This record gives sequence, structure tokens and C-alpha cells, in this order.
Amino acid sequence: MNLHGIWAIYRFEMARALRTLWQSLVTPVITTSLYFVVFGGALGSRIKEVDGVPYGSFIVPGLIMMSLLTQSISNASIGIYFPKFTGTIFELLSAPISSMEMVLGYVGAAATKSVFLGLIILGTAALFVPIPIHHPFAMVAFLLLTSVAFSLFGFIIGVWAKGFEQLNFVPALLITPLTFLGGAFYSIRMLNEPWHTVSLFNPVVYLVSGFRWAFFDQGDVNVLVSLAATGGFLAACLVTVAIIFRTGWRLKA
Repeated sequence: MNLHGIWAIYRFEMARALRTLWQSLVTPVITTSLYFVVFGGALGSRIKEVDGVPYGSFIVPGLIMMSLLTQSISNASIGIYFPKFTGTIFELLSAPISSMEMVLGYVGAAATKSVFLGLIILGTAALFVPIPIHHPFAMVAFLLLTSVAFSLFGFIIGVWAKGFEQLNFVPALLITPLTFLGGAFYSIRMLNEPWHTVSLFNPVVYLVSGFRWAFFDQGDVNVLVSLAATGGFLAACLVTVAIIFRTGWRLKA
């Protein structure tokens, strides 16, 4: 394995994040804090508890997951899109580095940035409300699995996109609405039928539920189902990335 090549890509992507620290780190933290103040303050005064958990604490896993999804996709998609946009992707494809090693570098950097951001948001939220973590290892597992899975998904979007409009299309018009409708700020058990059943077709529900279970020992769906859904999405993204490199789809064209 070409560890030097992986490290070179990883270091370059991490350096890019440091050059745009305000956009990469500070802006998402401020935005999430505003969500917390608005939803936790405005709705928290009316919704005291959800399933025995104070509402301010209840929304923290959803806020972290929302930032995790959007930032994982954004970091990975931009990372691979710009080499395509500038034409340097051909130098990368002709370098003595395999497709797996290339993906490890880009996805590893994107996932690292997302995990750090999630931990920072968790620390910020802890300044406002108490946040018990009943299953710390499960929390870390969901944090890592989600970051890697959606960084792979972002990598696919970056390869697919032909312009900046397409690059922002999926996160803005698909991921963000699914997150809002995926129980980030409420429990889907609060919904009446048929909306409760409809919500179960939203894949984000399983991510938020599993992550919330790690904090409060309770979720909207069984934690094993959440874990299986996350792992299944990760496997699907890996297969798609393998097909992209095998066929050269939108990389060599």
C-alpha cells in the first residue's frame, strides 16, 4: 500500500480545511448554535420533555447528525470535484497510487473533519444543557460510520457533478429536508398515522435514532436496525465507488 500517497492526499485536504477555517469549522458551529438557541429556547419552553428527556438535550444528537451529514458530503464532494474542474485529476489518475488509496486519502480527510466538527458541536451543546452518554462506544461507532459513509456518498456526488449547481443540488434539496423530516428535532413516535409509517422510509431516521440511542438509551427504531441501515448504506457507497473507478465514469471522460 502506498502510504506516502495516501498521506499526501490526506494532508493536502486537511491543509485546505485549515486555510478555510472559518467556512469549514466556525460557520457550521455558529449555525448549529443558532439552531440550538432557536429550537431549544423557543420550542423547549413549550415542549418540556420528549420520552422523559429534556427537549434541549433531546435535540443535540439530531443537530450533530445534521451537521455531520452535510459537512461529510460537502468536504468529500469538493475535495474530488476541484481536481476534475482544474484538470489535475489526470495527474492523480496517472500517479502510482491505486483507486482505493485515493479514496482513503479523500474520504479519510473528509471524515476526520466531520468527526472533529461533531465533537466540537457536542462540546458546545454541553455548555447549554446536560448531555448524558449512556453508550459512549456506540456513539463513537455511529459517529465514525456515518462520517465515512456520507463522505463516500459525497465523493460519489463530486465525481457525478458537472458544475457547482449539481455539486450543491443533493445536499440542499435532498439531505437537509430528509434530516429535518428524519426526527432531528422530534420523535417520529409523536406522529400520527400514516406519517409515522411514511417516516420509516426516510433513511435519516435510522441514523438519528441510532445516534440518539447512544446518548439516552432510547430511539425511534431498534438500534440494531439503525446499525444495519448505516452499514448497508456504507456498503452500497463502497460498491458504487468501486464501479466508478473500474469504468472510469466521469473521471476519464
